[in-house]
Amino acid sequence: MTDSDRSAVDRAAGPEGSAVDGPVEPEELVLAGGFDPVTRDQWLAAADAVVRKSGRIGEDAELGAGVETLTRTSPDGIRVAPLYADEDTTDLPPTGVPGSWPFTRGARTEGHVPDGWDIRQRHAGTDPAAVREAVLADLECGVTSVWLRVGGGGVAVADLARALEGVHLDLAGVALDAGTEQVAAAHAYLDLAARNGVEDAELLGSLGVDPIGLRARAGAGPDVDSVVEVARRVHGTFDKITAITVDATVIREAGGSNAQELGWSLAAGVAYLRALDAAGIGVADAARLLEFRYAATPEQFPTIAALRAGRRLWARVLEASGVTDVPQTQHATVPEALFTRRDPWVNMLRGTVAGFAAGVGGADAVTVPPFDAALGVAEPFSRRIARNTQNLLVEESHLARVIDPGGGSWYVEHLTDDLARLAWEFFVEIEGAGGAVTALDSGLVAERVGEVRARREADVAKRRTPLTGVSEFPDLNEKPVERTPLPPAVERGGLPLYRPAEVYEAHRDRSDALLAETGSRPTAFLATLGPLAVYTARAGFTRNLLAAGGVDTVDAGPTDSTADVVEAYGKDGTPVVVLCSSDSLYDERAAETAAALREAGAARILLAGKPKDEVPGVDGHLFAGCDALAVLDDVYTHLEGSK
Repeated sequence: MTDSDRSAVDRAAGPEGSAVDGPVEPEELVLAGGFDPVTRDQWLAAADAVVRKSGRIGEDAELGAGVETLTRTSPDGIRVAPLYADEDTTDLPPTGVPGSWPFTRGARTEGHVPDGWDIRQRHAGTDPAAVREAVLADLECGVTSVWLRVGGGGVAVADLARALEGVHLDLAGVALDAGTEQVAAAHAYLDLAARNGVEDAELLGSLGVDPIGLRARAGAGPDVDSVVEVARRVHGTFDKITAITVDATVIREAGGSNAQELGWSLAAGVAYLRALDAAGIGVADAARLLEFRYAATPEQFPTIAALRAGRRLWARVLEASGVTDVPQTQHATVPEALFTRRDPWVNMLRGTVAGFAAGVGGADAVTVPPFDAALGVAEPFSRRIARNTQNLLVEESHLARVIDPGGGSWYVEHLTDDLARLAWEFFVEIEGAGGAVTALDSGLVAERVGEVRARREADVAKRRTPLTGVSEFPDLNEKPVERTPLPPAVERGGLPLYRPAEVYEAHRDRSDALLAETGSRPTAFLATLGPLAVYTARAGFTRNLLAAGGVDTVDAGPTDSTADVVEAYGKDGTPVVVLCSSDSLYDERAAETAAALREAGAARILLAGKPKDEVPGVDGHLFAGCDALAVLDDVYTHLEGSK
């Protein structure tokens, strides 16, 4: 507290701390009053100084050059800076207040308070008795609604009553995922509720009719007008039911971007509004029948911003139709395609971050899959961890007691606006091509999504997008986690399913097969030059990269000469060698060592690092940003070719 602040408090308290008569206006307390103001240029200079020490910019670099090295570009092409300030948001449109148009800050005035968001757990399986047991266990332990696969790959429509026996449908709603049997499953659910004596106005759930989403996944599906039959039955009777799901996660599952997912959801939502309006259901009532499903990913801030942008964008669509009082209903789910089969325990962390982002972003319902979802049928332990992840966020972290936690963050507000603008452009492009179905059938959507997926694939290959436990910090000795395989989902005849970890996991499977066949994994030799302190960084980098593909390593240890390296190599004799040391030692010994190793039988000699001058006898390089998958393919080619 500054001296002026103390004097203001003293005057308010009166002499010797006694009360004074009448109100006293203290001087304004300024928490940063004891500090000089900091300008953006000062921050840029300080950041540049740190970056300059790393050698990434020169002494004569312009102001802000170092900060530019910390700036990245998102899959949408959005420039993401390392710092945002108040001036970065002065030109953004107003976000309103929670519960009011455009609903950027939330669909309800009170946010998720006091009960939290809807914790929705996904269930798949063909045995209705087993599904019922798992559903009831979840509902008894904190889950508030169920997301149930019905029809192909799930319980039969005829077995829906058995699978939901004991579930109070006016207390815990069911969201249906019925594939090609959407309409039949929707009617079966409504009929089941009637037989169980549930009042129409009190029935909870989401019927999940989504012919456009089915078409996007399977490549074919019923006409958009197929939603009308179910919508008419629900409209005006079932107040707490949504009949239609606008499932935009198909875009993210195919490798698309956040803006593409948002833009696609608008186009699909508009297609359903048109169909319902033509059937005599007004736009406002039609909008209340829709639930939008978006992907929540471990990319925390993009997820938060995307959910906020989704509400803003849909509000704009409805405003153009004369409706300003119907907020978007959102279900955020973590795509199982983002979960890894290797080191699946890390999926708990992925689910936690994504679930947190979904809650902060204001989703009405959130699904966090069990950590073993990519492996097969989830076990009770993994289901318990999944639901308790959300229970902890709601009950212990009190995340739901904060209204619009992301609001006011300069970065979140800026990113929300960036995503909204790009998403609207994609929506306009789809509409200009004839709407969601036409754009899908013509290949436009696949082409645009494919462009982003190609960039994602390149980033995964070069490990710019790290996959912890898979492409980074893999454990070659991890014990496999076995699960009963799930029945196949809808066959992908439409947009492909993109699993980022799959390319590395294929190499790991290759390594495991070789281990089972021969008793040893494919192995590369690290020709370490010099003492431990000199080569350890690059040797560690190399081990990590090769292990991502299931390739084990042995090394020469500290060496004083080329002869020491060759002697160590002679004990192993693997055809692939990687030189590991400092640039200065490379200048002294790399060429000589490479030649000696080649003479000793090495077929492929790589070098860890990217020295300024080429080293004679070296076939390739390993460095941060290199194509790790290409390196692994090359290594396997020479290891297998030597047999």
